[in-house]
Amino acid sequence: MYKKSFFLLVVLSGLAVSLYAQDTTKRRTIEITSSFKPVLREAVKINFNAAPPQADTSKPRLNYNIPAQFLFLTYQPGEMRPVAFQGDTMKPWENYQYIKIGVGNVHFPFVQTGFTFGDEKTGQFNIFANHLSSKGDLPSQKSSLTDVKIMGTVKTAGKLEWTGSLGFKSDNYHLYGYRPDTLKFNEDDLKQFFQTYEGRLSLRNMEPTEYGLTYHPNIKVSVFTDNHSSKASEANSVLNLPLEISLGKQYAFNLGFTADLTNYRAVAPFPNQNNNVFFVTPAFMVKTSNINLQASVMPSWDNSQFHLLPNFTADISTSDQRFGLQLGFIGYYDKGSYQRYESINPWLAQPGFLLNTRVQEVYGGFKGSLDKHFSYSTKIGFNTYKNMPLFVNDTMTASGSGGKQFDVLYESSLETLQVHGELSYIQGEDFTATASLNYTNFHKLHTEPKAWGLLPLEFNTNIKWRPIPAKEFWVKADLFAFDGAQYRASDGTAFKGDGAFDLNAGVEFRVYRWIKGWVQMNDLFNKKYERWHQYPVYGFNFLGGIIISFSGK
Repeated sequence: MYKKSFFLLVVLSGLAVSLYAQDTTKRRTIEITSSFKPVLREAVKINFNAAPPQADTSKPRLNYNIPAQFLFLTYQPGEMRPVAFQGDTMKPWENYQYIKIGVGNVHFPFVQTGFTFGDEKTGQFNIFANHLSSKGDLPSQKSSLTDVKIMGTVKTAGKLEWTGSLGFKSDNYHLYGYRPDTLKFNEDDLKQFFQTYEGRLSLRNMEPTEYGLTYHPNIKVSVFTDNHSSKASEANSVLNLPLEISLGKQYAFNLGFTADLTNYRAVAPFPNQNNNVFFVTPAFMVKTSNINLQASVMPSWDNSQFHLLPNFTADISTSDQRFGLQLGFIGYYDKGSYQRYESINPWLAQPGFLLNTRVQEVYGGFKGSLDKHFSYSTKIGFNTYKNMPLFVNDTMTASGSGGKQFDVLYESSLETLQVHGELSYIQGEDFTATASLNYTNFHKLHTEPKAWGLLPLEFNTNIKWRPIPAKEFWVKADLFAFDGAQYRASDGTAFKGDGAFDLNAGVEFRVYRWIKGWVQMNDLFNKKYERWHQYPVYGFNFLGGIIISFSGK
């Protein structure tokens, strides 16, 4: 028993030592030996035999029960026709230089010139000049008009456009309209010369800002003088600050400020005067394809006197733009200045003082076109004028003057009924005809018995015709007619002046590639009418010359 146990203990100890002494660095692997090979069964294929159904050749019989429709349509669809392509009529910028010269039986010489430089992308520079001298049959019936202007435009990379100009104007007249004509005056006493120096500067953004703002500030400064021994002078400055705020495609808000300043250096015994106007112009605007509305009120100060002016306008048109209505209730100022009065009546005397004219207008009218050539416009308005300037001969204020100058009187309140109409027919560059009519009924005057010097009726028409389209030969005609104004005689009584009918005609034709010839005949009926009392016009006169184009066009 003990021997077996001892033997078993020795065997187990030997196994333990053998296991402990095994090499553990060898890689352990398992080898599997088998003779079995897996094989997949062959798939059984399904065979399809397509057999389309037999077509149903029988036609169905459908029965419809539709009630009778009785429709009476006035609309008839228009006929479709091809329309020729309308080419772009906008011509690219071209530099153009020309001189137009002429002489005649009354006018000598006549010179007109224009020079342009630059391009449409970066800027342009222009020079314009005009000169006309005239001499009639009456003693001292002569004048000389000269106008020179330099103008430039610069466009920056920031889409800004600067525009500036400098100008000089000289209007030389002789006061030949004295009565009786037996009166004797020195030559210097009859001279009436006016000179104007003017400068302008403006800035505008060519594209709205990211906030929809469009601005165009501008300023104009001028100095105006006469030649009299007791010289009067005037300085005018106008500052405009307009701003438009876009509120979408159809709405906008305008806000502007204007300062119109005049400093008048009068002649004794009249004192110097500052005649200033300030106004603010807020306006709400609505713009659609056929409606254009503007609504605002304008606070204004006329020499410190406050006035609230209306500014309501409406243009309503049909979808095809062939007919439109015009309605308005507006107010504005006509500036009272020596310079402006001279542009109306060059025979005036030095004003003693200046007043601004405040205008309030209510109007309505319509405009449209009958076809692609013919268009029309008409308007009727009821206006009220405060401090309206009137012109009377100085026979009652200047003894021995012969009425050769006009005094400026002011009507404190004047109402008018005005009718205006326009017609035009345009057929390309071959034929153009325009006509306009203005009728004014003056009533409810408070200060003066008549509207001295104001025309009650005016008619103008202009025709330009090229008889042969392929030839550069143009025929021109102008007609100007008016009914006489009211004037004041030396004894203070009123009388009505005669009307006028002035017909002018002329031709222009190509002589050479860069030379044109022209002839102009004025007052064909030789009617020496008077626009201003005691100042007859020249009568029949002609003028002819050439146009030289340095650009070859």
